[in-house]
Amino acid sequence: MDTTDLKNLDSLKNPTDLPIVKALIPVIVLIVLLFFNVFYAFKDDALNGSNQFILIIGAAVAGIVGATHKISYKSMMREVSNNIKATTSPIIILLMVGALAGSWLISGIIPSMIYYGLDILSPSIFLASSLIICCIISLATGSSWTTSATVGIALIGIAEALNVPLGMTAGAILSGAYFGDKISPLSDTTNLAPTMAGTDLFTHIRYMLYTTIPSISISLIIFIILGLNIETSGEISPASIQNSIKNSFVISPWLFVVPGIVIYLIIRKTSPLIALLIGVLLGGAAALFFQPDILSTLSNTDTLTPLSAYTSIMNAITIETVIPTENPILEDLFTAGGMEGMLNTIWLIICAMVFGGVMEAIGALQAISKALLKLFHTTFGLFASTVASCLAINLTASDQYLAIVVPGKMYAQAYKDKGLAPENLSRTLEDSGTVTSVLVPWNTCGAYHSGVLGVNVADYFIYAIFNWISPFITLIFAGFRIKIKELIQTSHSE
Repeated sequence: MDTTDLKNLDSLKNPTDLPIVKALIPVIVLIVLLFFNVFYAFKDDALNGSNQFILIIGAAVAGIVGATHKISYKSMMREVSNNIKATTSPIIILLMVGALAGSWLISGIIPSMIYYGLDILSPSIFLASSLIICCIISLATGSSWTTSATVGIALIGIAEALNVPLGMTAGAILSGAYFGDKISPLSDTTNLAPTMAGTDLFTHIRYMLYTTIPSISISLIIFIILGLNIETSGEISPASIQNSIKNSFVISPWLFVVPGIVIYLIIRKTSPLIALLIGVLLGGAAALFFQPDILSTLSNTDTLTPLSAYTSIMNAITIETVIPTENPILEDLFTAGGMEGMLNTIWLIICAMVFGGVMEAIGALQAISKALLKLFHTTFGLFASTVASCLAINLTASDQYLAIVVPGKMYAQAYKDKGLAPENLSRTLEDSGTVTSVLVPWNTCGAYHSGVLGVNVADYFIYAIFNWISPFITLIFAGFRIKIKELIQTSHSE
């Protein structure tokens, strides 16, 4: 290593103190461009690539700021390289999650979960039942968007027939939909948050349960009370949806053995990659045993052969797969993107690592963290500022992914400096970034769900109980220091 490299390394480890005004320039540019990108230019399609490039532009602006303070290009690229290297495991896990979704679709595991979930629907507790059904479906799919666009539409139709207020129904649907979006290992946000914070997927999920279970329990109790105080009429008949599912798949409770094994492996703290890979392989085996007709259809053959079965399973694991159905409500649900479907999220992570790496190398994140820590001297203040940042980005950048990415990179070091484990940050990002996105009418999530369900955000806002209560629960936990995990062997004190 020559003298120049040593100087570069020193610059990386101890970047020149950056004034807070200059440190905020890349963040402000990023937020303004993202707001324009999502609200005016690309809207729902912004995640297909344009937002990722905006992150690169933000990194370029940060690089220019750093260059004015004599931070070398090599130092910046070294930090970017370290950041991307740190995401290797999460990226592979994301690919496995996509593979699992495809494998569990063609095996009938996800359709079986939906089929049996519909059985718990009861006219006397319609709102609570809607919440539970959407919880089950979102857990199985990891997608609030899919839940809303499939069973959510059906539940809105049933609510209209029963004269149940549509705002209440939409609130119950979205509360359940975001429960799974928040904690399902199949969810992209559930994978994104621990990546940004610096922890692993299943540690993140286990730690989120501390705040998520109270939030969903309070939501369920309120919907039970609301349901007991409204009059309903008519008959709830999920039979048509169940018949459509049964016409396409062989439905069997034996299929639950596969997710049961994966859950057991997770509980036993098996490596996430191993647990997910086993889930993918078992899903493929279940498809061979339970769904040979599906495999034949996907391979466009009349008779299933070893080769056609192999190609059908491999396609489901790796690329988009669509299972034919006569029910248009189920079309989105019977579609899985496979590993390919995770590429946009992976692309976002890589570009976010570029932005975050340059910001770290020039000392911008450190400067912002120090400024915030001067305003918030307590642990509660740090949590509150994280929540406020997530809400602000959901309001301005209009994208839940950026509400996780930007605060995640900005606050990671601040949590370490406070002696707090990274899962505190990842949980707070989900409690305030993921679930509140649907409460903003111009956010991509708010616009999407409002359009799909046909209910204005203003009408369901107060009834999306899980979504707005989650940030308060995480702040209550922080205020009373409930389940606030500290870093091992830290001597830090308030």
